[in-house]
Amino acid sequence: MNQRPYKLKVSISLDEDVIEIVKDLAEKDDRNFSSYINMILRRHIRELESKKSE
Repeated sequence: MNQRPYKLKVSISLDEDVIEIVKDLAEKDDRNFSSYINMILRRHIRELESKKSE
């Protein structure tokens, strides 16, 4: 049984231009804003972890 991770609500402040860019990218990728930010953060974390292990 593969359960999805529990989601927590957080509040962050982002620059207005960043919000607009991410909203546009999320829409083009057919995702909602939160899902797209989660995807971006996961991708970035994986990238950092792979650089750390080099």
